[in-house]
Amino acid sequence: MLVLGLTGSIGMGKTLAARAFRRLGAPVFDADAEVHRLLGPGGRGVGPVLAAFPGVGRDTPRGRAIDRPALGRQVFGDPAALRRLEGILHPLVRQAERRFLDAARRRRRPLAVLDIPLLYETRGEDRCDAVAVVDAPLFVQRARVLRRPGMTPERLADVMARQMPSAEKRRRADFVIPTGLGRHVSWRAIRRIVRELTEP
Repeated sequence: MLVLGLTGSIGMGKTLAARAFRRLGAPVFDADAEVHRLLGPGGRGVGPVLAAFPGVGRDTPRGRAIDRPALGRQVFGDPAALRRLEGILHPLVRQAERRFLDAARRRRRPLAVLDIPLLYETRGEDRCDAVAVVDAPLFVQRARVLRRPGMTPERLADVMARQMPSAEKRRRADFVIPTGLGRHVSWRAIRRIVRELTEP
């Protein structure tokens, strides 16, 4: 089984790309979704995060969870706090990733996709056979991200400062998926990647 890393900076269109890979039959591990589960009601990350960041918990009908906006306020602009949070969550996400890959191998899938926003920043490419980067022009990226609830230019700048520049991601990638030229262009690129990685 081949493992494809799927990455790209914020607002570049990874969600669309991941959906396309799924529709073409490749299982996709969504690292962001896993973080949401870890911090959601009863999640394995709730206890450790509450211990490290008091005051960010909330009660739900399904159990204790992390109030993500409150957590964001504690780590936003604080590199040490962010590293502490990543030190808690990254190992838990890796465990889930290994379970996902084991299940895909048992089902004899020819291709599995790891959708990881900070793939290069965390040296995740070492766990992949190839990497695909989603990419769009800067003005498209900014317009997409600033439409998100609660997003500000300052918060976007903070996020982008922690991400590898898009030009460097494109340089390192085995494949580039353009997402600013229309959906049909993105789909054509993704179909080509799947064919190249799965056909004899």
